[in-house]
Amino acid sequence: MVFSSLLFIFVFLPVFLVLYYILPAKSRNFLLLTGSILFYSFGEPYYLFLILCSILVNFVIGLGIENFKGRSFEKKTLLILSLLYNFGFLLFFKYTNFFIENINALLRILDIHWRFYTLNLTLPLGISFYTFQIVSYVIDVYLGKTEADKSLVRLGAYLCMFPQLIAGPIVVYSDIRDALKKRTISAAGLDNGLKTFIIGLGYKVIIANRIGTLWNEVCTIGFESISTPLAWLGAFAYSMQLYFDFCGYSMMAVGLGEMLGFRMPANFRHPYMARSVTDFWRRWHITLGAWFREYVYIPLGGNRKGKSRTMMNLFVVWFLVGFWHGAAWNFILWGLFIFMLQIIEKNLTLRWLNADNILAKLFSHIYMYFYILVSWTLFAISDFHDLGVYLTRLFPFVETGRNINFSDFTGYAATYAPLLIASIIFATDYPEKLFDKLRSRFLGVVISLVIFWLSVYYLSIGINNPFLYFRY
Repeated sequence: MVFSSLLFIFVFLPVFLVLYYILPAKSRNFLLLTGSILFYSFGEPYYLFLILCSILVNFVIGLGIENFKGRSFEKKTLLILSLLYNFGFLLFFKYTNFFIENINALLRILDIHWRFYTLNLTLPLGISFYTFQIVSYVIDVYLGKTEADKSLVRLGAYLCMFPQLIAGPIVVYSDIRDALKKRTISAAGLDNGLKTFIIGLGYKVIIANRIGTLWNEVCTIGFESISTPLAWLGAFAYSMQLYFDFCGYSMMAVGLGEMLGFRMPANFRHPYMARSVTDFWRRWHITLGAWFREYVYIPLGGNRKGKSRTMMNLFVVWFLVGFWHGAAWNFILWGLFIFMLQIIEKNLTLRWLNADNILAKLFSHIYMYFYILVSWTLFAISDFHDLGVYLTRLFPFVETGRNINFSDFTGYAATYAPLLIASIIFATDYPEKLFDKLRSRFLGVVISLVIFWLSVYYLSIGINNPFLYFRY
């Protein structure tokens, strides 16, 4: 089940909220756990046991680590067992076939005729997200940053919470620990959360799904057959689809959390307004960046051990960020592309990009849009041959004799012009600032109702795509 489905909007959510509000406070965690399990079972019933086992195993390990205070060997052993268990399942389901395919490729290069068979595996929904959440819990218990939860139901509600179970944001246990024990639900929280949910729904259904059809059409035409202008337009469409898809989902999660009495962390802060790659990644998928900073970058030494060590730590982080997104070499290439640009910025260009003058502002935004379109192209196309073809369309001067033409661009640009303009406007912070001023007024209610029913209309006529980040 997904948030942008009529089943969720008109059946699951209303029934769940009614039960949630009428039940006594002490029963809400149990309802949240059972409701979240039901929510998950609609999409991946066969892998439900994985998340249930994760709750039980890490609950026991957390208690064990806390009981072994002062006994470092036992604590460290339990931590290692937890990491092996949690990352072991993630590696198995997400990367087994990737490793097998690359071993087979190496065997072909060495002219060895032995081959390994790939496995018939599907990626369990949300495993990349809930694995990181439960690992952060166990590490924080080990470091003494939080106490082990004594309630299996409460820990299960934390890990399975349906607003952020499948595609984040990644919520660290300590951020909602107090709310899991005692939280307040109110009419104001319901109202504000519902409006936030509706804005996210509009981003997903009205913008992301519809502008995504332009990228789908470019893929259908075939990369060999598109012109350079259409290649850039297609990259722009995919970039906007990805942003409004994931940002919309995160806003819906934050809104749902507020309706339930939780304060979820923001996951986006208008990243397409950034003036550097470094700033972009402070604004995009904020909770993932915070997780890697807290549990990888800082433990490796951060920037405290000299320039060379800092570069190595950043390399490790961005290699892992790329690999986390998918079991394909294009994701690793994408992560290393970001690493390279961040190193250049930190050592050469960042101060100039952030300068407070018109020339620097203009250049930095042009530079950022160039980076955004190229980086998401690397992200979107997993086949290296197709990626190479697309890059030659973006940069025709690398292919001798290829001409730039507008033969196919003008038609698509005219057809999608309203969506393209709307995506540029709503990628800025101005519409949200305006809506925040109107949120509690009558006009804010009217705007919310228009967005909601327009989204429902598009869903009812079948304009819907699954969330892109379900695949990562």
